[in-house]
Amino acid sequence: MRMEKPLNKQELIAAVAEKADLPKAKAGDVVEALFSSIEEALARKQEVRLVGFGTFVTATRKAAKGRNPRTGEEIDIPASVSVRFRPGKGLKDAVS
Repeated sequence: MRMEKPLNKQELIAAVAEKADLPKAKAGDVVEALFSSIEEALARKQEVRLVGFGTFVTATRKAAKGRNPRTGEEIDIPASVSVRFRPGKGLKDAVS
């Protein structure tokens, strides 16, 4: 099965504009506001739960020791924070 090409931000804005019967500029503002709101909540370590769609959460990875595969030298891997997404039942059902 061949996958479709990825949907970029401008194409997403156009799709939102069409579905919501909004001008593209207004739909662009809505999409930007949504992304910004999710980013701000995650920056505050707040979970973003969109029932039926999914949940965005932050996860902290502890510092660790690793090895450089080329030299075998031990290296320090710093602690980091990443964003994880867990799809909701509605989204899972829609794509299966």
